[in-house]
Amino acid sequence: MSLFSRRDSSARGLGMTSQRARDRLIERLVAEGIRDRRVLDVMRQLPRHLFIDEALASRAYEDTALPIGQGQTISQPFVVARMTEALIQLELPRRVLEIGTGSGYQCAVLAQLVEQVYTVERIDELLRNARRLFRKLGIANVRSRHADGRLGWPDEAPFDAIILTAAGAQLEEALLDQLAPDGCLIAPVGPPGRQQLVRVRADAEGWVRESLGAVSFVPLLGGVG
Repeated sequence: MSLFSRRDSSARGLGMTSQRARDRLIERLVAEGIRDRRVLDVMRQLPRHLFIDEALASRAYEDTALPIGQGQTISQPFVVARMTEALIQLELPRRVLEIGTGSGYQCAVLAQLVEQVYTVERIDELLRNARRLFRKLGIANVRSRHADGRLGWPDEAPFDAIILTAAGAQLEEALLDQLAPDGCLIAPVGPPGRQQLVRVRADAEGWVRESLGAVSFVPLLGGVG
């Protein structure tokens, strides 16, 4: 029995939201190139159907992005797995800042792998829904904030890693400034239709930027709502 199903019977799911459906999703992720067993094991247990509208629950374990309201989406499972894998590939971070809580799914994945997650969301309704889910699932190592994510969380910096779940036209200097000296930032960057997932790390000569492939994310917006 999984960690989550012990806490809440609704986490187990039935039919298209069952453990068998999650196992099939993991098989697809492996076939698509995800290799990190830590990431796969967490996503095998995590009840993604709880993070979307009940009307879409039967599609929760398809490898596709789904709407969550407010013009936002829950990311495709492959993208969540790829970003998480890239974040922990070189070194397992202790403190991670997430920009764009959204449904809370990416944050919940990270929370099973690292010591502490700090997450910032500009849309209050989404953040309140995510907080309820964290409590329901017994996820206690997440701190959340309703604020403009482009500004990060300077009072808690530096962070060992930063992950963005929305795409800016360029990397935000305020976020790069909040990385620890050996930190890692994962972010989609670029205009719609031409976005690239990038990993950024610092070395003696400055920032080293690595492209991890094409992606499609909602835009990174400022302000709060």
